[in-house]
Amino acid sequence: MKESSLTPLLTPILAQFALELETVDVVPAGKRRLVRIVVDGDGPKGDGPLLDDIAAATKAISAALDESNVTGTAPYTLEVSSRGVSRPLTLPRHWRRNTGRLVEVSTVGGDRFLGRIVSSIEDAAVLEVDGTERETAFADVAKALIQVELNRKSAELEEED
Repeated sequence: MKESSLTPLLTPILAQFALELETVDVVPAGKRRLVRIVVDGDGPKGDGPLLDDIAAATKAISAALDESNVTGTAPYTLEVSSRGVSRPLTLPRHWRRNTGRLVEVSTVGGDRFLGRIVSSIEDAAVLEVDGTERETAFADVAKALIQVELNRKSAELEEED
């Protein structure tokens, strides 16, 4: 089973649940294979897919894999997950879906800074860095990782206070 043969099967199934295929990995695990699928999507609020959507897509993917000959006869374990915060922001849609979140950016020039994503367009993001807005072109970003904030109130909770 090759990752490239799974993509044409998975893409239309995920589209039914408004999800996009990010990556597919097939890893040997003893006599079985582990099929890892990472998905993404806007979700109802535009900031990522819901767990219920991923769960429903997982059932549909499992059924399709069982019915197709793509997996062959060897047993496999299916794992479907969202991108999570540990994966780097690599596409404009990743930046858009993380608006309002804190991100650590390493540039191709060697600079590193921490900023909050204010907005994004097709080729750049506007970040608030030390109280100042800074436009950063995606072409200048070597790596960008979301930073987990455990004590920050969400905007919805702040509006209620």
